[in-house]
Amino acid sequence: MDNNRLISPIERKGDEALDLSLRPKTLREYIGQEKIKQNLEITIAAAKKRGQPIEHVLLYGAPGLGKTTLAHVIAHESGANIRVTSGPAIEKSGDLAAILTNLEEGDLLFIDEIHRLNKTVEEILYPAMEDYALDIIMGKGPSARTLRLDLPKFTIIGATTLASLLSAPLRDRFGITHHLNFYETSDIEKIIQRSAGILGIEMAPEAKTAIANRSRRTPRIANRLLKRVRDYCEVKGDGQITLPDCLEAFKMLEVDELGLDLIDRRILETIIHKFRGGPVGLNTLAAATGEEMDTIENMYEPYLMQLGFLDRSPRGRLVTALGYEHLGLKMPGTGKLI
Repeated sequence: MDNNRLISPIERKGDEALDLSLRPKTLREYIGQEKIKQNLEITIAAAKKRGQPIEHVLLYGAPGLGKTTLAHVIAHESGANIRVTSGPAIEKSGDLAAILTNLEEGDLLFIDEIHRLNKTVEEILYPAMEDYALDIIMGKGPSARTLRLDLPKFTIIGATTLASLLSAPLRDRFGITHHLNFYETSDIEKIIQRSAGILGIEMAPEAKTAIANRSRRTPRIANRLLKRVRDYCEVKGDGQITLPDCLEAFKMLEVDELGLDLIDRRILETIIHKFRGGPVGLNTLAAATGEEMDTIENMYEPYLMQLGFLDRSPRGRLVTALGYEHLGLKMPGTGKLI
C-alpha cells in the first residue's frame, strides 16, 4: 500500500513525533467518540472503586482514528503504566513470555495490530488473559512437562483495523470492545483548533473549516494537513493561516475540497474515459491505472464509496452520478451536467 500519500490514514514516517506532541492525556481532552468516552469513564471509575485493573479492552476501527491515543488516555486515567508493542513484533512465544513476566500489578499492555499475532503466540496469551498465568513447556518428547507461572493482574488493550481477522477465542477474551467511528466535521474542527493552539499557529476560522473538510473525517489526516498548510504559509505568507493561503496550499498539494487527491481522481477519470463509466473489473482497473489491486481495493475505494462516487456491482466498479458531478463531467445518456 502507498503510505506516502498525504491523505493516507496510515501512519507515516514523521507522524509519530507530531502525534506524541498533540496527543491528549485525559478523556476530557480527547475530542469525539463521546459514547466510548462515557463508557470508559464508568469502566475506569468502577475498577478504581474495586481496586482492580480494568477488563481487557479491544479497540477497532479504521487507521488514524485514535486507537493508540485512546489506549494512552486509558492508562493515564487509570493511573497505570503502559507498555507498548505490536503483533508483528512478537515473533516467538518467548518474546511474549518476556513481556508478560516483566509486567507489574495493574500495568497495561497495549498490542497494536493484534490481528497479526502468530498463532502459537496467541495461544499462550489465552491463559494469561483469563487466569493471569503463563504456561511454559519444559523439555521435549515424553519427558516434557508444563510449568505454570503466576502473573500479576494486568490489562491488555488490543487495537486492530481488521477485527474480522481476530480468532473467536481471542476476541471472546476481551471484556470490553469499542468500535471507533469516523469523526464529525465539527469534532475535526475542534481537533484542528486544539492542535493549532499547541503548535502556536494563528489560523482564520474559515481556514480551519477548509482543512476539516479535506481531512476525510480522520484526525491523523487533519493534523498532517495542518502541518503542511502551516509550512506553506510560513514560506509563502506571514505564518498566519488565512483561507486564501490555505486554498493555494491545497491547490499545490492537489487535494480538492472533499479530500480527494490526484490518484483518487485518476481512478474515477480512468473508469469514465476508458470504460465509459463502468462497470469494469478490479484487475482491469489496476492494469489501466498502474496501481495494485489490493491498493485500489483497500486504500482508494472505501473513501470513494463513502462519498457515493463509486459503486461496486457483480460486474465490476462504476462511477455514480455524484462522481461525474464532482469531476464536472456529463454522465452518459444525458445532455447536461449532472
